[in-house]
Amino acid sequence: MNLRVTGAGLTLTMLLTAGCPAFATASVATSTAAEVTEAEPEVVPESGAMPLFVPTDFNVPILVETKDFKLVPLGPELVNIDFDAYMSSIEHIQKTFTRSTNWPRKDISNADAMKDMKIEQARFKNRESFAFAVLTPDGSRERGSLYVYPSAIEGYDAVVTMWVTKAEYDAGFDVELYEWATNWVKTDWPFEKVAYPGRAIDWDSWDAIVAADSAKEVAPEELNH
Repeated sequence: MNLRVTGAGLTLTMLLTAGCPAFATASVATSTAAEVTEAEPEVVPESGAMPLFVPTDFNVPILVETKDFKLVPLGPELVNIDFDAYMSSIEHIQKTFTRSTNWPRKDISNADAMKDMKIEQARFKNRESFAFAVLTPDGSRERGSLYVYPSAIEGYDAVVTMWVTKAEYDAGFDVELYEWATNWVKTDWPFEKVAYPGRAIDWDSWDAIVAADSAKEVAPEELNH
């Protein structure tokens, strides 16, 4: 697989589970060479600010190209093909990704879709979370989306989630994308431990971890009453 990565310096939003996305020279495989082009980081942390999700000197990829697909940041320019992709697979994505009927749903308007894209674009620019469209090599169709965002669960630096359309899932692309993404995040991102809910960690186990963590935060407050 040939790969090309373009990076840009594009800081902490907590997204524990997958709901509506707006409410995410290196090696991709041991034997795969990559060509990397990067730009200077833009973010300078303010004194007293919350810890940054990624270091200020980390160049976040803004274009990753392989033989079969490419990743680019989600944003307003992709609103139509993104909308077409998730609206084609509403029930499938609800079952495999959001586990909710809130997103996607049949009554999402064009305005709602554009609002989501603008939010994702702002989060990416502010280095709060990173939502990528997974497109065909020519960029004409969205095969799915991939999200990299902060983890509020102790012991994890980041959470990565993804979805593909029903057609792509049936064709086996979900497995392909997951295997590729785990290696890409491991080799190209500055994280020590990443959670993959619904995949490396089954949903029941992840829900239990989230619930336990929430209970630890609530308990001290209850003791003060």
